[in-house]
Formats: sequence, C-alpha cells, structure tokens
Amino acid sequence: MANMFTNESRQFKFDILVEICREIFGNRFSEESVNDYARNLVSLSGPRFRCCVYKEREVLRQRVRLAEGRMAADDAPYNPRQIVQVIDAACDGCTIKKIRVTDNCRKCMARSCLSACHFGAIHIGTTRSEIDYSKCKECGACARACQYNAIVVTERPCYAHCPVGAISWDSNNIAVIDETKCIDCGQCVHACPFGACEDISWVMPVARLLMMKTPAYAIVAPSIQGQFENASLGQIKAAIESLGFTKCVEVAVGADAVAAAEAKELKEHKEAGHPMTTSCCTAFVNMMRLHFPQQYDENKSKTITPMMATARKLKQDHPDYGVVFIGPCLAKKQEAMEQVSAVDYVLTYEELAAMFIARNINPSDFKAVEDDREPSNFGRNFAQCGVASAVTEAAREQGHGGYTCYLANGAFECKKQLLLMKAGRFSYDILEGMSCEGGCIGGPATIMPTAQSKAIMNRENTGRENVKITDTLNQYHFEHVDMTLDDKKAKAGETNGND
Repeated sequence: MANMFTNESRQFKFDILVEICREIFGNRFSEESVNDYARNLVSLSGPRFRCCVYKEREVLRQRVRLAEGRMAADDAPYNPRQIVQVIDAACDGCTIKKIRVTDNCRKCMARSCLSACHFGAIHIGTTRSEIDYSKCKECGACARACQYNAIVVTERPCYAHCPVGAISWDSNNIAVIDETKCIDCGQCVHACPFGACEDISWVMPVARLLMMKTPAYAIVAPSIQGQFENASLGQIKAAIESLGFTKCVEVAVGADAVAAAEAKELKEHKEAGHPMTTSCCTAFVNMMRLHFPQQYDENKSKTITPMMATARKLKQDHPDYGVVFIGPCLAKKQEAMEQVSAVDYVLTYEELAAMFIARNINPSDFKAVEDDREPSNFGRNFAQCGVASAVTEAAREQGHGGYTCYLANGAFECKKQLLLMKAGRFSYDILEGMSCEGGCIGGPATIMPTAQSKAIMNRENTGRENVKITDTLNQYHFEHVDMTLDDKKAKAGETNGND
C-alpha cells in the first residue's frame, strides 16, 4: 500500500483502518486476522522505532482496539465520551526531561544557575553543571539565569499543545488525560511524535451498517473540499455514495441555517449589551462549558452546530434513516454521543480514505454529483474561519448589521479571548472561536495541508459569490427544525443510544 502520511505512527494507524474495512467489506472479519495483519506490519527485520519488535507489536495491538471502537487499554471500562485516549505502550517512548543542561555549558565562574536554584538541585560537575532530578522542581530559574543559554526548558509535546491543562503523567511517566478537563480538540493527537494520543474509531460499525444496506445519509463537513487532491466536491460526494450511502449531503447547508439563527441571536445580544460567541466549533464550546461556565451561560450562542442542524433536518424528513457525519474533527465524535444528537456515527477524513482504499475507490474516477440546491459560499467557508462573516452576512440579509467581529484562530487564542471576556475587556460584538488554526481545514484528521486545501476550496467556489444564505433557506426549509441546543442535557453529559 502506498504511504499517505510521512508520519509513521499515523501511517500504521491508517493501514490498520484499511485492513479492518477490507475484512468487513469482504464478509470475513475476525479480530484474530486483524491482529495478525498488525503483527506483520512490524517484522523482525524491519526498522525499529521502539526498543524491540514486541513493544511495537503491542502498540499496534492497542491501535487495533481503538480502530475497532474499543478502549486502548484492556482493563479500561468502556466510555463512549472518552474520544482521545493514551496508548501506554507508545507513550513510554517519551523520556523528555523538562530541564536539561546542554553542551553549551562552559562551567563558568559566575555559577548563575547554582545561585538561582532554591532547591539544591544543581551542582558543578567535572565538565559542566549537572542537575539532580530527585530535587529539581522544574521551575526553570536556572535556565533563565544562564548567560550562555546552556540550560534548556523543553515541555512534552502533548502537554505543551494542550490548551486546557488536561494532560499530566503518572508515576511511570505515562501521559494521563483528565476527561473532566479535556475538550477533545485533538491537539495532543496531532502533536505527539510517537502517536501515543489517539482517537477511538467508529469505522467498523459504519462499515457494517453499509454492508447491511441500511438506509443512511452521509453528511460531509465543508472542509472536505480539497481533501482528495484531484477530485472535485461533486466527485467526492459521488464516491461516498458508492460506498452504499443513500445520499451525500453538504453540512454547509446546515451552516447557512446556523448563520441565520445566530444572526438573530446576535441582534438580541447586542441589544442586551453582551458579546456573543459562535457555536460551530465543538472543541471551543467544550472549552467554554468546562473552563468558562459563566461565559458559556451568558455569551455562547444557543444555536446548534451545522452538523447537528443538517442531521436534525434529515431525521425530520426521514426518521428511519441513519446519519453519519464525515469531517476533520475529533470533538464531533463526542458531540454525537450527546443524548440530543441526531447523528448516529462520526467518521474522520482518514477513516473515509481507508474505506475508499478498502473498496478500491478513487474519487477522481467518478462523475460529479450534480445538485441544483447547493449552499452558499458563506456556509462552505465555515471551514476556513468564515463563521462570523457568515453571521454578519445573514444579519445584513435580515435587515440589520454594523457588528464588529474578532476571530480567535487556534485553541490558545480562544482561551485568551475568553479570559478577556471574563474580565469584561472583550470589546467586539461577536467572537468566532476556532480551536484549530486556520479553521476546520486545519483539523487533526485532515489529509491535505491547510494551505493546499484552502486554495482548492477557493478555486472551486469561484463564481458562486451571488448565492445568498436566504437562497439556501428557501430551498431547504429549516423553519420547522429546532435549531436550539438543550443546554441542560449537554451539561449533564448524557449520551445517546450509541453507547
């Protein structure tokens, strides 16, 4: 199989997903055969990324468990909301010490590091300063004091990229995710160089659903444009339908409906003197719900996400059909587990690609699906930080406007702006929060580089600038769809029947 990813851990994950799909689509699935396949991925003569072949095979065995929709650890109780998990056999490859003395140390006479340390953790060795890690508190005072910059401070990648402090480590230095803090943004998944942080997959139940010819809609996030380099959006939709889905629908349709609903909310927030935050990014909403509860209650839009709006519309029109969301986001898997969810399963783009390869499907070979009822560019541009602009456009079409907007691009910027809002120092009317830098096209489960997919999206959507948000609403009729989030159930963390 040709490599899709330069990251070896991600490629191993992808290979296992492909094999599981092949087994199911071939009506021959067994856990033993998939485990045998995983063992064959790491041969005795192959390259070593761990201490031994047996450690690598254990990592792959846990990857198989996640790909099958189970917990990575054998003894962990099943928790459908614990989307991001730690593969412990992969994590102990990370032996980073936060504070290290480098070869730049000249064993100088100033001994600034020694005087800066208040814990007696530093002494002068034979050739350079040395750290007694049994005493070191990792405060970084020695690094700040060194005139040679010979002492470096290095955070573990997963910890450094977590915006909400949800990652710590146990006595064995294995990373631990605090699910009461985790927002399922997937930043740790993207950051870990050993692939120790991974997400649970629903590719197996979806593949079985398709094999049983169960009527089901695939709803695709706007960011799917450009994810399969040589295929247009219409070709991608045709390829998805060839997997066995009844129809493939753009979630950008729901995005237009969300923009219209949030425009009405924005007017109310403006009149009440409270800034409003957008609701489309589930990780951003999770950040508010778990870490900024006051802003969640006072400032967050009460409108559901585009994924949920599209799913509710389809369930209203076709209650006996399944709905599978396909997107770049791990937090959407958690959102789909809410009791109020109209989404049955969530797949990522890499999981969709695994299905394509398992069925020998190349999207660029298909004739594009034609649809006279396409969403506006405003809905499609939700994928690249275009939420606030869509909301203000919807407001203009509704006859009101003049709103000021701020884009929080990335999880750390989201946190910064929420802190300002909490302190009463946020001076804009609407805050667009996007956990992934660049928007959904920069999500943790995308396939193509952000800049490349953005260029493809913009090129493909050229010439559609005159399509209005109201045009979409007039075609799809969301007037009888409940667009509001049930906050009580969302806060309680109740789950739907998928668990």
